[in-house]
Amino acid sequence: MADPFDSRLKRLLFLSRHRGTQENDLLLGRFAASRLAALTPEELDQYEALLEVGDVDLFNWIVGRTPVPPAHDTPVMRMIIDFNEKE
Repeated sequence: MADPFDSRLKRLLFLSRHRGTQENDLLLGRFAASRLAALTPEELDQYEALLEVGDVDLFNWIVGRTPVPPAHDTPVMRMIIDFNEKE
């Protein structure tokens, strides 16, 4: 039987690499490939919630064009921003 945690990681990685824009495919896909396996279940919940946000908003938050709203200003959002600033 497949491990549900492993299935979840694979699904989140796929969703990260197949967004509506190529820019987000790269920003989120690289982060997911590098960091998803190290996230806690709570952090994975935060990440999954971010994947439900529209591509334009998410891109603008990651690159710093607009501030991250408090509802989405989570530790995982900060990890994504930091990861992409260093890349």
